[in-house]
Amino acid sequence: MFFEGGRFAKGTHTTPTVAPPARGVPVIRPNWALVRTVSGIGILAVLLWWLGTGPFLDGLRLIDGWALAAALGIGALTTLCCAWRWSLIAGGLGVRLPLGTAVAACYRAVFLNSTLPGGVLGDVHRAVRHGRDTGDVGRGIRAVVWERTAGQVVQAVLAVAVLLALPSPVRPYLPAATALVVAGVLGAVLLARVLPRRGPSRWARALRTTEADVRDGLIAHGKWVGVLVASTVVVAGHLATFLVAARTAGVTAPLSQLVPLTFLALLAMSVPANVAGFGPREGVAAWAFGAAGLTASQGISTAMVYGALVLVASLPGAAVLLIRRVRVPAVVPAVVPRRSAVHG
Repeated sequence: MFFEGGRFAKGTHTTPTVAPPARGVPVIRPNWALVRTVSGIGILAVLLWWLGTGPFLDGLRLIDGWALAAALGIGALTTLCCAWRWSLIAGGLGVRLPLGTAVAACYRAVFLNSTLPGGVLGDVHRAVRHGRDTGDVGRGIRAVVWERTAGQVVQAVLAVAVLLALPSPVRPYLPAATALVVAGVLGAVLLARVLPRRGPSRWARALRTTEADVRDGLIAHGKWVGVLVASTVVVAGHLATFLVAARTAGVTAPLSQLVPLTFLALLAMSVPANVAGFGPREGVAAWAFGAAGLTASQGISTAMVYGALVLVASLPGAAVLLIRRVRVPAVVPAVVPRRSAVHG
């Protein structure tokens, strides 16, 4: 028996019998959105079982006008910086995005992130909508992905620096963990350098696109300076809001003790397994505050107040969502083919 022309043959050509695909057998695919939501609910349920409803409600009763005003002001600054960062990166990728339109879209995204499960649906919405309005959904999505990635990277670097400098529950383990992460990043970079970039394969196209995006969207024409400044201000704004929440919840610990705990809670917010932002943040805050010599109840109260302040700060996004008058101009010439992305 031999193989010839796509058929098996033995003396004469005969087509092999191929079993038809089984019918009626469902293909089970994990629903990751449901898994993330259930995970967030599970974390909150464990905390409620452990500490009761007191820590969840006590801090909310203490929210006053000063805290709300501070949240709105800080939220306006951080939203403006996020929009500026997004506009810079989108422009580098060849997609026009006016700053005013970006601010409105970011407000809408923050509101959706704060009210819907997962904590990322608002960013998904602004990415797809911007891509459709400009005629290139791929670039629209990539602009938001790089904007969020840049912010997360800057936040992680600042968090590591603070956690190394100030006492925290994770300080003894941080050097080893940092070394592992750096080694992993260097390994990924070296692997990307040796992989082939030419040809029509999926990996080659992905590498070419990634290199072009990083170069044009994050580095070229000094954009990295603006991205770095905007990201740093955003992290400082989140930090300030969390500290306002801690003071509102009645936590009197010194800033040198609160700042590292705040960064741990902010890092936990990057985990997309929450319910309207609540879940991992409260769990990590409860653990971190307890491990640092405070109480788990103080950690949960602070995290709950922070979530409420963020929701209040995002309310302008609800107005944008309802009015639906602010739209990205559908200008076809706004999408400019990049030489590096087209010719590889």
